[in-house]
Amino acid sequence: MIKKYWHKVLLFIGSVGGLTFLCYRAIYWAFIPPLRKKEIVDQMSKIGVMSLPIVSLTAMFTGMVLALQSVYSLRQFQAQMYVSGLVAVSMARELGPVLTALAVAGRVGASITAELGTMKVTEQIDALQTLATNPTKYLVTPRLLAGLIMLPVLTLYADIVGMAGGYIVSVMKLGINSRMYINMTWDTLIFKDVYTGLIKSVFFGIIITIVGCYQGFNTSGGAEGVGRATTTSVVTSFIMIIAADCLFTALFYFVF
Repeated sequence: MIKKYWHKVLLFIGSVGGLTFLCYRAIYWAFIPPLRKKEIVDQMSKIGVMSLPIVSLTAMFTGMVLALQSVYSLRQFQAQMYVSGLVAVSMARELGPVLTALAVAGRVGASITAELGTMKVTEQIDALQTLATNPTKYLVTPRLLAGLIMLPVLTLYADIVGMAGGYIVSVMKLGINSRMYINMTWDTLIFKDVYTGLIKSVFFGIIITIVGCYQGFNTSGGAEGVGRATTTSVVTSFIMIIAADCLFTALFYFVF
């Protein structure tokens, strides 16, 4: 029993080391020209533009539900006017970055692992090495740069859509004055609320792309192995995003 757990601990340490080393190599190659600009733009489209529908729906419904739940609690204290600030701050600091990252991890992270995993089991990555092409620079760095750029953009977009969802419910269904709602949002939301969420999203972008690429590079066992690696990629990304969010929230609360 002890030997079994010790083996799992060693596997966990090996995975952490592998992820860290892959991240280091991808960042290193980002500073070595030439960069595959067309591939970076293509990955930005896959990560950003094609994620807009799922991010829009997730943020809109979250803003609506948050407004409804907030009004339910605040009504007991006759403080419904503060619902706008609560929705805005919650979306900017926590829900916008985290829900966007989880949605992108489920859609894009799985796609990256499936694509690279298929290349691995069909020996296309070995063929790249045979042709003296660095797989990290060729495959990982463009995806990492695209994730670093697009996650903050998607997060800012989700913040705005979530606040719009809260506005729709509060003004059209709960009878809160439109001008008062907008003014309270601007008065409550400060710059720190926005940039702390965007800083988190940068690290979430790193987690999603590096975990997806790492699992793809370590795929084995044919089509079944690709499916297993894809599942592992999504689960690992989810856990690391939640853990990183907890860490950064504590850091911003106690230090900044």
